[in-house]
Amino acid sequence: MKRFLRATLPLAILGACGYAAWWFISNRPKTPTMEAPPAVVRVEGTKLQRQTYPVWVRSQGTVQPRTRSTLLPEVAAKVLEVSPSFRPGGFFKAGEMLLKLDPVDYETALVVAKATLAQAEVVAAEEGAKAGQARENWRALGKTGEPGSLALRLPQVAKAEADVDAAKARIAQAERDLERTVIRAPYDGQVLEQLVDVGQYVNEGTSLGQIFAVDYVEIRLPLPEREMQFIGLPERYRDGEATTGGASVKLHSAVGGKVASWDGFLVRVEGAIDESTRQITAVAQVNDPYAKRGDGHPPLRIGQFLEAEIEGQLLTDVFVIPRRAVRAGNEILLITPENKLRRVSVDPIIADTEKLIVSAETGAAPKEGDVLCLTPIPFAAEGATVLPLIDGVMETTNGPGSGQNRGPGDGKSKGAAPIEAKAPPAAAGEPPRSS
Repeated sequence: MKRFLRATLPLAILGACGYAAWWFISNRPKTPTMEAPPAVVRVEGTKLQRQTYPVWVRSQGTVQPRTRSTLLPEVAAKVLEVSPSFRPGGFFKAGEMLLKLDPVDYETALVVAKATLAQAEVVAAEEGAKAGQARENWRALGKTGEPGSLALRLPQVAKAEADVDAAKARIAQAERDLERTVIRAPYDGQVLEQLVDVGQYVNEGTSLGQIFAVDYVEIRLPLPEREMQFIGLPERYRDGEATTGGASVKLHSAVGGKVASWDGFLVRVEGAIDESTRQITAVAQVNDPYAKRGDGHPPLRIGQFLEAEIEGQLLTDVFVIPRRAVRAGNEILLITPENKLRRVSVDPIIADTEKLIVSAETGAAPKEGDVLCLTPIPFAAEGATVLPLIDGVMETTNGPGSGQNRGPGDGKSKGAAPIEAKAPPAAAGEPPRSS
């Protein structure tokens, strides 16, 4: 009996444990399940409206003088006097004396030339008298016919007259050389560089300095090809005809921590395309850039860097889309009446760092009244539900096409958990990123 109990008792215990395990597994409590409400992104939107947009094409360039000249003496002498205006930055008038060279040698040459002329005139008078006497002698000898040129001393007379003309030419040359010892300004201008000073001996062709005209300056502005079509360019043609009415240009530069501006206009287009940038270069002109201004800004400087805005055409029936609402590949997000996202690719007419201009007349363009999503969404799925704040009014998502408006800031909706869409953080100094 004891042996039987020892053999069956462990088996009975194992069987009881197995039955208990099976019962607990079969009668385990069911875990309650809950469905999470779909996440709805809060976004900002605005209704697209047709607008008129004035085109301003941006460019940049440096100030260049209209005329730049290098002063070269035509005579060799020592510098005796330098005008106070002939200093770097000094202004001068046309005809004003800039430098004076030593005139002694040229005054002496003028005296010698006048003496040579007097001597040549004496010889010419003597030869003329001898020629007349030779004709009288021919007649006194009773010879008939016309005497020869040598008998009348005509070659001697011609030589004497040529010597007189040469002496007069030497006087004129000496007077010009004496006049050239005073170097005068060819136009109203400013001194860019001074290379000589008092006491220095200069030869013909020695560079004395550089000057430039101040009546106006020019700025070379490369034009972007896409936006060039909206600018009125002053083109010139071989037959002499030219298109007039160059576009106005606003020029800006930071001077002393403040932004100064100048008004100019396009005067011509250069005849060659830049081989490195493949762009056409227009030339803007600013008149009287060195006059004193009422705003206290200093005048333009040669070589100064300027940013330019060129006035273009007035575009009509266009949509102005903020750059932050544009994703990669010129794609924008539209919000349907059911508060769903819809991707649309646009072809901008022109674009800059702040906005895109899209024509409202093309078939692929959004329509007037469509709602543009302004919030950058990193991963925007086609047809995703959003909770838009359209022009300050919050829309609901109770059902497709509900269109029920709530007051500004009232973002509650049934069955949806609104979340705020945030753009990826931008690095310091960078503009907000667009997906």
